[in-house]
Amino acid sequence: MDRWIGKVAVVTGASAGIGEAIVKKLVSHGMKVVGCARNEEKLKQIASEINGKGQGEMFPFKCDVKEETQILEMFKFVKEKFETVHVMVNNAGLGSKAPLMSGKTEEWKNMLYVNVLGLSICTREAIQLMKATNVDDGHVININSMSGHRVAYKAFYSATKFAVTALTEGTRKELREIDSQIRVTSISPGVVKTEFGSRIDTKTPGSSYPYMETVYVEDIADSVLYVLQAPSHVDVNEIYIRPT
Repeated sequence: MDRWIGKVAVVTGASAGIGEAIVKKLVSHGMKVVGCARNEEKLKQIASEINGKGQGEMFPFKCDVKEETQILEMFKFVKEKFETVHVMVNNAGLGSKAPLMSGKTEEWKNMLYVNVLGLSICTREAIQLMKATNVDDGHVININSMSGHRVAYKAFYSATKFAVTALTEGTRKELREIDSQIRVTSISPGVVKTEFGSRIDTKTPGSSYPYMETVYVEDIADSVLYVLQAPSHVDVNEIYIRPT
């Protein structure tokens, strides 16, 4: 990770769970991390816990990735503060039960805006900033889901994550067409012990999937480090992470 010391990363959904763990890992390895989420108070709390303990630093930024104007404001901040970005981690995700035959349109829209459009806008803005500042060794990492590879839970949520799988590969192909060395990776966790599951399934309040083994947020954050440490001739495109 030495080559990333002092480099700039943007992490969405950084106020809890996987996003929080990723921010902490990147900062511990000397990166400047813009952590964005809707919960500004929690972002500031995380920053106060980790800043000043090493070379890295977290910069909290309030941003709802459902809103393009807020994403653009975030990248304006990144450009003015740091001039460029080297790593984009699209972690923000939203899931709800919302069945296909009876779900509310608003719930579908929210999942689509966060999981697909927000991710796509962040990717576009990050890569355009990388290209404008001659960063040709940057990395875009999409935190996907095993639901992006098989429909085993909620169908509309799975549909948005299938889109992430397609968007990751599509971005990789577009970058290869222009001979860019910017790399793109999809990381697809199975069941992770976070509050995400209990928000979807209110029958298990306070605990996600208490009846099965899970992986932990640190495991997903470690996979981000693994991807970033890959040598320049290695392009890690897809990682599946399931609990044993």
